[in-house]
This record gives sequence, structure tokens and C-alpha cells, in this order.
Amino acid sequence: MTPAWILDILAALMLAVAAVSAARLCLARPWRKDAVVTGTDVSHLLMGIAMAGMLAPRLATLPSSVWEVIFAVLTAWFGYRVVRDARSNGMRALAGGHCAPHLVHSAGMLYMFLALAAPAPGGAGMGAMGGGSATQALKYPTVAFAFALILIGYTIWDLDQLSGKRYSRAGASLSLARVPAAAVPALAGAEPAAVASGAVMSGDSVQATRSEAAPAGTEGAGHAAWLLSAGTTVACRVAMGATMAFMLLIMI
Repeated sequence: MTPAWILDILAALMLAVAAVSAARLCLARPWRKDAVVTGTDVSHLLMGIAMAGMLAPRLATLPSSVWEVIFAVLTAWFGYRVVRDARSNGMRALAGGHCAPHLVHSAGMLYMFLALAAPAPGGAGMGAMGGGSATQALKYPTVAFAFALILIGYTIWDLDQLSGKRYSRAGASLSLARVPAAAVPALAGAEPAAVASGAVMSGDSVQATRSEAAPAGTEGAGHAAWLLSAGTTVACRVAMGATMAFMLLIMI
């Protein structure tokens, strides 16, 4: 039996991730013609809202069928990105690529919505699990366990990279108003390892940039440096991966 307060805390954490992702998208100015909206932040925003609704029924938004379509699209998108990255980088795209963890997250969410047994009377999602409802068990528990193990592996890997300060915040203080559109993904979730080496990959995975000092007149942007840094993206990914693994394990 999982205490309800634990689920509420995790739901609040997921809403915080969604809020951070929404703020990052606003700073990236997606309404501008030259803006580049990263799939990472869009997926984090949607997953945060969906997971909060699963953890706390009162926070539920869209019907499960709608979420299934959304995560099917995200799974297909990130699957395409992983295949494309693998053609250029081989197995590194799976072991340490930017899109592979998001593919697992999207596929895990799709699985949870498809495999949830009939919800407990009077509630939807996982909230009833706080009372130990057995009706919230997932179908095909072996698949759930496999997803949980993979998520734990990626989460540990991300934590190791964060602790090793691989994800630099250099350049995150640049003013978006003065940065070309091609550089926006580098500020809003680019893969730091490839950025450091100057490699260029597709989409929001990597845009080659070198560390550079913030130009004059961008002092105000420094307040948002932590929000735009790659480290913040990875921290959100860690929070979502750990929460999703926990959800899968208690639903087996």
C-alpha cells in the first residue's frame, strides 16, 4: 500500500517539471517565425501533466484515449529520432544519446495508459492506490518491470553525468533575442557532450556551439541561465524517470 501523501508529493513534482518546461518554451519564444521549439520541452510538459493526473485523480485533465494518441505520436517521433541518430553515431545513440531516454519515457507512458486495468469505482488514475486498491495493477507486469529497469538505468546514468558536471551552463546566459534560431536548441536542451566537441546533430539533440561570454547588455538573461541550461533539462528528465519507474513498480 502506497501512502497517499507520497503520491501527492510526486504529483506536485511532476507539475513543477511541467511548469519549468512551459517556462523554457516561453523563453524560447515559439511564436516567433525564427524560433525552434524543442521536442524535449514539449514532451516534458505533456508528460508532467499526464503523470500528475495519474498520481492524483483530481489533477486529471484529458481522457486516457487522448493521452494514448499523444504518447503514441511522441513515441513515434522519438523513435524516428533515435533511428536517425543511430545511423550517424551507432550504438552511442542508445547508450548515451539525447533522444533514447525520451523514447523510453514516451513508450512507458503509452504502455501505462494502455495497460491500466479498470479503474477503481469513483476514481481514475493511480490515486486509489493510496488505499491499496488491487484494481490498479498493470497488465503484462513483466513489461512494466522491464520499463522500470531501463528507466532506472537511464536515471542513474543522468545522475552520474550531473554529478560529474558534464552538463555545462556555459552560454545559457545569452539573450535569446540576440541569438540566432539555430542556437536556440543549444540553450534549451542540447546534448552537452557533442556541444563541447563541436559536433552537429539533428533537431534539438545537438547544435554545435562553443563556450562564449555573454554579450554586453544581457545581464538580465543571467537570471534565466539555470532555466535554459542543459543541466535543468537533465534534472527534469531525472525527476520524470525516477517517478515513472516508481509508478511502474507499485502498479505491478
